[in-house]
Amino acid sequence: MVEICAQLTQELQLAVAAANQAHQGAIDDQSVAETQYDTLAIEQSYLAQGQSQRVAKIRQAIDILTSFQQRLALAQAEQELTVKVGSLVQLAQDKAKQHWYFIVPVAGGYRCQLTQQSSCYKITLLTPQSPMGAALLAQSLDDDVTLTVVGKTTTDYLCAIE
Repeated sequence: MVEICAQLTQELQLAVAAANQAHQGAIDDQSVAETQYDTLAIEQSYLAQGQSQRVAKIRQAIDILTSFQQRLALAQAEQELTVKVGSLVQLAQDKAKQHWYFIVPVAGGYRCQLTQQSSCYKITLLTPQSPMGAALLAQSLDDDVTLTVVGKTTTDYLCAIE
C-alpha cells in the first residue's frame, strides 16, 4: 500500500505541474483572443479546470488509501477467507504473469508494479463498483469467478487471497 501511495504521489506531482502549466497558458498574454473565433484562452481554461479536478481526485485517493491502510493493518491479523475491500487476490490465469488485483475503495483501474526481492508483481487496483471488483467480492479461495464485459464471458478461479 505504501508503494501504491508513493506512485500516486508521483502522479500527483505530474498532475500539479500540468495544471499549473495549463493555468499559466490560460492567463498568458499570448492567449488573448485576437478575433471572435480565437478560442485559445477558453480552451486553456477548460484544460486547467480538468487538470485541477484530476489533482483533486488524486489527492483524495491518496488520503483515502492512507486512512484505509491504517485500518487494514489492524484487521490483517486474521486469515483471509473471503474477498473483501482490502484483499489482494490472484486468479489462476494471472499466476504465471505475477498479476494481482487489490480491492480498494478508490483509484480503481490504477496499475503499478512492485518489486520484492527478485520478483516483480503487477497490481491492478479495483473498486467494488467495477464489474470485476463486484465479481470478486465475497468469493472464497478456489471459487469460480465469472465476469461478463461487453458481451464476452470469462470464467476463472480464485487461486490466492492475501
